[in-house]
Amino acid sequence: MHGIRYRKVPVNGINVFYRGAGTANSMKLLLLHGFPSAGHMFRDLIPQLADRFHIVAPDLPGFGQSDMPSRNDFKYTFANISHVIDDFTDSIRFDRYAVYVFDYGAPVGFRLAVKNPEKINAIISQNGNAYVEGLSDGWNPIRAYWKDNSQVNREALRGFLAPETTVWQYTQLDLFGDYQSNVALYPKFQEYFRAHRPRLLAAWGKNDPFFLPSGAEAFKGDIPEATVRFFDTGHFALETHATEIAVEIRKFLT
Repeated sequence: MHGIRYRKVPVNGINVFYRGAGTANSMKLLLLHGFPSAGHMFRDLIPQLADRFHIVAPDLPGFGQSDMPSRNDFKYTFANISHVIDDFTDSIRFDRYAVYVFDYGAPVGFRLAVKNPEKINAIISQNGNAYVEGLSDGWNPIRAYWKDNSQVNREALRGFLAPETTVWQYTQLDLFGDYQSNVALYPKFQEYFRAHRPRLLAAWGKNDPFFLPSGAEAFKGDIPEATVRFFDTGHFALETHATEIAVEIRKFLT
């Protein structure tokens, strides 16, 4: 039985909580969660991979059990979160690894890959978008906020936040606003895909109301060898298809 370990490590003044499993001499796999979740979303996946991989699933700053500094002490942008996670990988000695990206974790993981392509030996994208064609009309209220970051447009986004599932509403609204920086970086992400041709598996919930199947297919335009698999589920595909996705990961990485 491969149990899950729970740790915290200080990174740039922020205590980053993470789940770990597997042995240090196995292939390294970094799992990056999305919104409005945390590393907890990988609870069913990790045990199915721990015999083969050294797995680490951090909670991003402001999520889960990681620290949530005040907005005065930490600017909640994807660039800053990526910087913390980059330093986190150094602190746990993840010098070369595969990365599993989902939702918010995708722009974090893709930033890491662009900055340090030599560290990334494979990418698994589960509804982790990098193409404009992958964005559904569900993004329209958020796009309106990008164009005009008025208080009215900001408050209109609160419908995305269920108070009983998150107490960090104000912080996450900042990240809704900053998501436009990810879209602006899509061409740079795509340039990285073309230049480095990383091994890539897109494991996609085809009924996702935010990230469309065309976003998964688009990877093949830049990485013809990419593997694309669709599952009859929604945004949180691991809630229903953790076993099936684990099977695809094991085949892909071995």
